[in-house]
Amino acid sequence: MNIIHILPEMDEGGVERHVLWLANELAALGHNVTVVSAGGKLEAQLKGVKIVHLPVHRKNPLTALYSSVRVARIAKSEKAEVIHAHSRVPAWIAYWAARMAGIPFVVTAHGVFSNKTAWIYRPYRKAGRVICVSSAVKKTMESFFGNNTTVILNGMPETNFSWKGPADGITRFLFIGRLTSLKGIQDLVEVLPGLDGDWIFDVVGDGPLFSSLSARIKELGLSERVFLHGFRDDTDRRLSECSCLLFPSYTEGMPLTLARAVQMGVPVLASSIPPVIEMAETEEGLLPPGEKDVWRRTLQGFMEGNSVLSRFSPEKIPTVKKMTDGVEAVYAEVCAEGEKK
Repeated sequence: MNIIHILPEMDEGGVERHVLWLANELAALGHNVTVVSAGGKLEAQLKGVKIVHLPVHRKNPLTALYSSVRVARIAKSEKAEVIHAHSRVPAWIAYWAARMAGIPFVVTAHGVFSNKTAWIYRPYRKAGRVICVSSAVKKTMESFFGNNTTVILNGMPETNFSWKGPADGITRFLFIGRLTSLKGIQDLVEVLPGLDGDWIFDVVGDGPLFSSLSARIKELGLSERVFLHGFRDDTDRRLSECSCLLFPSYTEGMPLTLARAVQMGVPVLASSIPPVIEMAETEEGLLPPGEKDVWRRTLQGFMEGNSVLSRFSPEKIPTVKKMTDGVEAVYAEVCAEGEKK
């Protein structure tokens, strides 16, 4: 098949890695894949995939319409059979481009959106299919998307790493993710001064909170214990060498960092939110997001060996191949439905 993917950027993030893995797997299976985005560092990891840069990240109707015309032209010239959008602005672009090109389009919903204004989700209701990355996303957003939703869990690529813990005996807490308030990283920084014992907190990721977190770490006198590493490509190694992954998110779709930790057998302390509960064996050990006192007591208990850890089953984490098989089946279905119209 000839397939076009549209996403805002190819920088750090779960959506970006999802598209990276899916596009590479589709290309490896013999499909012709084009990825349209505003660019980003992860593009270097695309293999056998055509890359097109357009301002598809901008929330501007005129820019979106311009991008739609360009995508429609690409679709016609490359004889694309389906357009696959990721995120809301790309969904509108795919909606318009698909109509211009006379082909179906699919949208993947990677998270639960806070804006519930109905008109924003018109492209989702008009899509051949909306792929939800978890049952939690489908349950929360189905009334806005319509009855054309299906769940395909995010797949994870294989890794050569497994958890072994730190070699120096110091408790090493780890956070990996985009530095935004929805990820809860700011809460962790605030509770750390109340912890007793030897510990280090490594923060891997970039985002809008980087500067304010750096300043707050200095204010709290934590510069010798809390380290902001920015974007890194060695996250699997860091997971293997940490004492515990901290996952304090307020909202998620199907968290890839948590899935990787589960896959590797890393101890985890995670928020009690629907997508995490869906991944867990039991709600026992999950923590309420934003409850700083609870998180502080639990972190202290972890260092003292008396915290109840979240329990997850690696068997619940699908492979990239299984995810791609599901997406291929959706493409075949929507293309067949389009031929009947």
